[in-house]
Amino acid sequence: MDNCVFCKIINNEIPSAKIYEDDLVLAFLDLGPINYGHALVIPKEHHESSSTIPEATAGRMFKVGSRIGVALKRKLDYDAFNLHLADGSAAGQVVMHAHLHVVPRGVEDGFRWNWRQLKYEDGKMQEIASEIAPRVAADLAEGR
Repeated sequence: MDNCVFCKIINNEIPSAKIYEDDLVLAFLDLGPINYGHALVIPKEHHESSSTIPEATAGRMFKVGSRIGVALKRKLDYDAFNLHLADGSAAGQVVMHAHLHVVPRGVEDGFRWNWRQLKYEDGKMQEIASEIAPRVAADLAEGR
């Protein structure tokens, strides 16, 4: 995509602090990190949604992300890391090129995901599961 900032980083039109690169993915430090070392892993092909990323590329993104997380823990003395992927603006995606955040975490880093927990009404959980399960199985069987 011509105006995609991540595509421009891939094409070396915009500088970045690269951590890793292969034929499928590129990883670099986030300009506005939650914690120092916060990295992004992106597919080299432009995909707005994680749902269109080829399986090999998506798997590579998570493998590279987890290796970066381990390296951050070891080298920057963090306790843990989060892998986070927002799909769509309603989910918090700001750059419309799919990307995986690798956020190093410390026990007392002060950052909290604002995660709410709803309660299902009786039967609602099973109703939703039974409605989406056949669709997921069909999509996966068809290679989608």
